[in-house]
Amino acid sequence: MTRATAVRAVLAVAVLLVSVYISLTMSPRLGLDLQGGTRIVLQARDTATVEADRETTDRTLEVLRQRIDSLGVSEPTLTRSGEDRIIVELPDVQDPRQAAEVIGRTAQLTFHPVQGPAAEEPEKKPSGSDPTAEPGSPAEPGSTPDPDRLTLPDEQGRVLDLGPSRLSGAGVEDATAGFEAQGGAGWSVSLEFRKDAGQEWKKLTGEAACHPAGDDRRRVAIVLDQKVISSPQVDPSVGCGAGLPSGATQITGSFSADEARDLALLIKGGALPVPVEIVEQRTVGPTLGAAAIDASAQAALIGAAATALFITIVYRLFGALAAVALGAYGVISYAALVALGVTLTLPGLAGFVLAIGMAVDANVLVFERAREECADRPKRSLRSALTTGFQKAWSAVADSNATTLIAAGLLFFLGSGPVKGFGVTLAIGVIASMFSALVIARALTEIAANSRFVSDYRNVNGIARPGAVRTWLTRKDPQIFRKPVRWLVVSAALVAVAVAGIVVRGVDLGVEFTGGRLVEYSTSRPVDVETARDTLAAAGFGDAEVTTAGDGDLSVRTGKLDNDGEHALRAALAEEGGETTKVRDELIGPSLGDELRRNALIALGVAVAVQLAYLAVRFRWTFAVSSVAAMVHDVILVVGAFAWLGRPVDGIFLAALLTVIGYSVNDSVVVFDRVRELWGANRRTPLDTIARRAVLQTVPRTVNTGMGALFILAALAVLGGDSLADFALALLIGIVVGTWSSVFTAVPGALLLERNAKTPPPVPGKRKGKGSTRGRAGASRRDPLDNGARV
Repeated sequence: MTRATAVRAVLAVAVLLVSVYISLTMSPRLGLDLQGGTRIVLQARDTATVEADRETTDRTLEVLRQRIDSLGVSEPTLTRSGEDRIIVELPDVQDPRQAAEVIGRTAQLTFHPVQGPAAEEPEKKPSGSDPTAEPGSPAEPGSTPDPDRLTLPDEQGRVLDLGPSRLSGAGVEDATAGFEAQGGAGWSVSLEFRKDAGQEWKKLTGEAACHPAGDDRRRVAIVLDQKVISSPQVDPSVGCGAGLPSGATQITGSFSADEARDLALLIKGGALPVPVEIVEQRTVGPTLGAAAIDASAQAALIGAAATALFITIVYRLFGALAAVALGAYGVISYAALVALGVTLTLPGLAGFVLAIGMAVDANVLVFERAREECADRPKRSLRSALTTGFQKAWSAVADSNATTLIAAGLLFFLGSGPVKGFGVTLAIGVIASMFSALVIARALTEIAANSRFVSDYRNVNGIARPGAVRTWLTRKDPQIFRKPVRWLVVSAALVAVAVAGIVVRGVDLGVEFTGGRLVEYSTSRPVDVETARDTLAAAGFGDAEVTTAGDGDLSVRTGKLDNDGEHALRAALAEEGGETTKVRDELIGPSLGDELRRNALIALGVAVAVQLAYLAVRFRWTFAVSSVAAMVHDVILVVGAFAWLGRPVDGIFLAALLTVIGYSVNDSVVVFDRVRELWGANRRTPLDTIARRAVLQTVPRTVNTGMGALFILAALAVLGGDSLADFALALLIGIVVGTWSSVFTAVPGALLLERNAKTPPPVPGKRKGKGSTRGRAGASRRDPLDNGARV
């Protein structure tokens, strides 16, 4: 064993031990879509006097945190997103109406003089007229009532005319509930005001005290979110103009203990610096999250076992060692997720499972290069061929993983909500897979290669003999690029079919991109779609779109529906289906839907531009342009396939699409890396011959790597439920068309571009942005085009 191998072995053991310890002693942090609960996104709004910036949003967040903590919600999470948004996560809260009550009334608290009983009842806004106006959300901008005349019912329902606001809840220093046994006062709420606000409070109560006892004008109304939460009379002992000083104010009124505490909480926590409104709301039942975890675990086990069996059959002993490294990869990547405190969401869980299938990519690249070395020089040692395989595969491994990391970074920075989690898990998976392949698998295979038994028996090691695919290609030697234009015509025809689907069938944008509400219900008695539609139409929900979901569940999509409307909709379904349980609930405001749709297009555009820039730096411009053209071809085909199938396009689909972009470029990078190497060593050989040989040499890698990902995705598609099934379907289509386009779109495109390009062939032994790649083991003068010709 060499010193380098020993170092790799020690490092691998150390990392594995730490990973096992973390996995056994720490638990993953699950997102609400896996553990169940409600996630609400609040948008801070400007007022006439206050701007909703980072500072005021942070102060608003702290007020909300205090309010939620006081109400005893278990482990709530509140974070600021951007400059003016607050994300509230409430585990185990399943009813959005309850969630809105937990957050509390979000408008500003104000104190008003009472001018007497109102002459007429205030006009009430009909329920369900605004999908974003949840209980506790303010009126739309521009519809604020006249501050000089406010007409509201008091606690007993008597309608009062209120004067303009005299001070806001920001002036409240403290509000506490207390019990006084003396005098039979019972429970009361004590108020303490800040200095300036205390003077205004004294003036306000002094003016009210000028009216006789029993007169409504002797009252002071405390208003929160256009609702009077208390309207106490000034005590008869207070003289006209005297007022109540700060710190000596008590609100009494036969309160119960809970009523007094709630009132104190509302007054103390009601002073939001700026008003907020709900722009996004997602509720997931705990059973759905548990089912997703079980399904993903089964898919991971089945897919990983199938992948391990496949690479063991193809590469025998070395394949079995790679399967061991694959298991180590799973432990390391899981430990990294736990140690970094990454919130594991449903797409993130899918990303973790998918990365298992893609983790064999580096091993396959190395093993195929080692097979080429053994075929080129049959008498060279197995250890030497393996070392050269690692050296020559490094460039392709680095470039292909870099493109996937770019896609993961774009998912994180340009995605929203759970999609960010997918980007994080994908990035961690890529880094962990490189470590498992280049450190763990290399240490295991180098130790095995030192064994004389493994070296002598070619049928055992799996490297010294070419595989079946390579042997068949070498024997047939198909002339696939004599007429490259015909392949481009086929690709253009496929694009035309996809575009026809987009135009004719249309793209079914999910509620995430259009705004509205999507609720999934499970009923105790089966209800067919037509019956459900008729039932909802009779209940006043004629615009509701009803479809079937997994396991006989019903999915209802509406445009405008508030929480009270959703409650009524569920009650209507319960008349037909018996006990009706909400499995999933998504509400997206129209402004947020427009923003997410715009961000999705920006993400796709940035992905194309960044990948083009990276490839232009690492390769020739002709290779870069043709790779990006193939990538765009893949994106159009995936979107077109979903249009023809009538599947929804949402945030999860966007995550899959950006992953397809990374995978497509990954395949093209491997092919063009080989073209660059062969062309640099044979500058006088026609490029179409170079390209043909490069493709034939890389096809075994593409097939073997793709099979690993296909096993995982097939398991996800079958076991993963509706959300993960669409995700897996998009990636399955993407991998198939990506494999096709990297050979039959990217390469023919590069050949046509090179015919008119005046750039000379690559310098022998050099790679753009790199030094010499020709080490001692790679210094053979044999023509690389002859690799495998004698097998």
